[in-house]
Amino acid sequence: MAILFDEPSRVFKLDTLHSSYVFAIEDSGYLVHLHYGGRIDDVAACRELYPHQTPAFHPYPAGSDPKFSRGHIPQEFSTNMAGDFRIASAVVRGADGCLTVEPRYAGHRIFSGKPELAGLPSSISTPEAPAETLEITLRDEAAGIEYILLYSVFENRDAITRSVRVVNRSGASVDIERIMSLTLDFPSRKYEVLHLAGSWARERHLCREALTPGIRSIGSKRTSSSHQHNPAFAVVEAGATETAGEAFACIPVYSGSYLCELEIDELGQLRIDAGIHPENFRWLLADGGSFQAPEALLVYSEAGVGEMSRRCHALIRNNICRGPWRDAPRPILINNWEATYFDFNAEKLLKIADSAAKLGIEMLVLDDGWFGKRDDDRTSLGDWFVNTGKVGNLGELVSKVNALGLKFGLWFEPEMISPESELYRRHPEWALTVPGRTPTLSRHQMVLDMANPEVVDYLYETIRAILSSANIEYIKWDMNRQPAEMRTPTLPPERQGEVGHRFVLGVYELHRRLLETFPNLLIEGCSGGGGRFDAGMLCFAPQIWTSDDTDAIERLKIQSGTSLFYPASAMGAHVSAVPNHQTGRNTPLSTRGNVAMSGTFGYEMDLGTLDEADRKLVREQIADFHRYHHLVTHGDLYRLTGPFDNPDYTAWEFAAADGSEALVTCVVNHHYPSEPTRFLRLAGLIPAARYREHSTGAVFSGSTLMRAGWQLPRVSRDGESRQFHFELVR
Repeated sequence: MAILFDEPSRVFKLDTLHSSYVFAIEDSGYLVHLHYGGRIDDVAACRELYPHQTPAFHPYPAGSDPKFSRGHIPQEFSTNMAGDFRIASAVVRGADGCLTVEPRYAGHRIFSGKPELAGLPSSISTPEAPAETLEITLRDEAAGIEYILLYSVFENRDAITRSVRVVNRSGASVDIERIMSLTLDFPSRKYEVLHLAGSWARERHLCREALTPGIRSIGSKRTSSSHQHNPAFAVVEAGATETAGEAFACIPVYSGSYLCELEIDELGQLRIDAGIHPENFRWLLADGGSFQAPEALLVYSEAGVGEMSRRCHALIRNNICRGPWRDAPRPILINNWEATYFDFNAEKLLKIADSAAKLGIEMLVLDDGWFGKRDDDRTSLGDWFVNTGKVGNLGELVSKVNALGLKFGLWFEPEMISPESELYRRHPEWALTVPGRTPTLSRHQMVLDMANPEVVDYLYETIRAILSSANIEYIKWDMNRQPAEMRTPTLPPERQGEVGHRFVLGVYELHRRLLETFPNLLIEGCSGGGGRFDAGMLCFAPQIWTSDDTDAIERLKIQSGTSLFYPASAMGAHVSAVPNHQTGRNTPLSTRGNVAMSGTFGYEMDLGTLDEADRKLVREQIADFHRYHHLVTHGDLYRLTGPFDNPDYTAWEFAAADGSEALVTCVVNHHYPSEPTRFLRLAGLIPAARYREHSTGAVFSGSTLMRAGWQLPRVSRDGESRQFHFELVR
């Protein structure tokens, strides 16, 4: 049993392979947190982990033990305006205007499996990684509000998921002004936070900071998880490395405006929370109604940041991603965007497809510009009908591409509308605007009101019609700007604070309906590249465009940072032309291939311009990816050297879980004269076993490769790379 309740001590203990999560029902009915960290055996004795000292001037409930102060006691669901002045789990305004939140234990149940969350994506229980769930009801009697806490334990993933459902039994409507998916308190220690920040074309760069007294927040108010901050963070003990120290990952399963907070109080205790961003959020909850907050994932490692990442990868790869493409090899694609931009016709597309098919590529993706009157980015978003003047009959084009042996994919940007479009002329009210105010544009486009069910219905029917008209097996789902105005004519004034969250629910609903209709459809997420790379979208799209920046050297930081939480199988990664369109950098084709191969592999260039030597290399890259895709998709990732702490070279490894083989890639950023001999220590091998490196035939023991290292060959220029494949000698 992963979940245990000890009745005499009233202690809950949630166990994974390497961790224990322990909390108890305090005498007054509050849930007090006792331990989250390495696995422990005690249950009843865990009550002794309860802090008994009371700092001076901390408040306590009248008539209770003065030692119980909500101002410093670690809690599972923190109160508001009831003596705890730290960040609150919830703020709910009652009909009387009162903001006090003070729920107490009212009951619980434990059951196998894991329930779905109404309207929201979440992790799933599978036969390979089953879940067990604890549901606890907290009741605020004075307010008439219940808070249903859900804990699901994935024992063999070292993961616990948490979410909250609010139920109104007050007899009147209430306003939810803040609801966090989880609150978690840690004892006084030295902590650091790892998170991912950046911008367009520079997403998810690793940031590491010591936590000091005060509140550190990470979030987005963009109705999107954003290029600027990714909705995930890790708390690590000070000085933790890739291979040593405790690390705790927190990953909200949500794609809208979010907030993650970390507060060090005056006693050095740490409180974290994560949930919907409370700014610009207000949910009117009618009597008898319920509101479901998104899920958050917690992953623990006692063996450093690298092991934390690998456990996150396994959880996301197997229990977030789902459907037929979860485990299947993804088709190697050619995307026409950087080859043609808007300047294409059927003849040009077929020429690209023909060149690609001869090299072994498996799918052509037609990007932006195939619909309406779309010859630039100023028009036609929302007009999802084929521009026959450019592509002719779409069904015929797809049939011709299929006849060449390629699958066919298509670009959409469903959530957007152009002011210059037939849809806008018919339905200007479907664009998110505020009467009397000038609309905000970005990339010459506006945003559709995804909170309006009519809009979702329209998009479903028009996209369904396109997908039904031809053998389209993939869509690239783009979102090239975030909403600014958040008002819908479909809701009354007192409910306009719901628009942002309803927008995200509409996006999820459209994904869900399309996948129900086309269950074999492969969706690749995109948002100006990597602006919506989150666990929520991965529930529908098992791969996401990692960044619009296709430069191989820039991608070292982007892909390495992304790997802190997300697996390589989720990263759309392409080989592009040089000079690179974002940086102007010239990087060898071999390096561009080696970097892109650490993701869902593809090309984004005019292959017809390549000379025979490069065409031969492309064929070899495709063959290599077929040979290694099982390692990239299902293997364990080891960041051997990182681009954030080693400016000279970056190296990473995918190792089979059973230690039978490993693929190592090394990219040299800066070549120096008279450089020293470098040895790269591998990981994830069997110490006593012997391994042969494919290109050299050299044989070494696993212990030698992991403890002494593999000697890297010298290079002659910046940007060169090497790839090494080690196989167990049978």
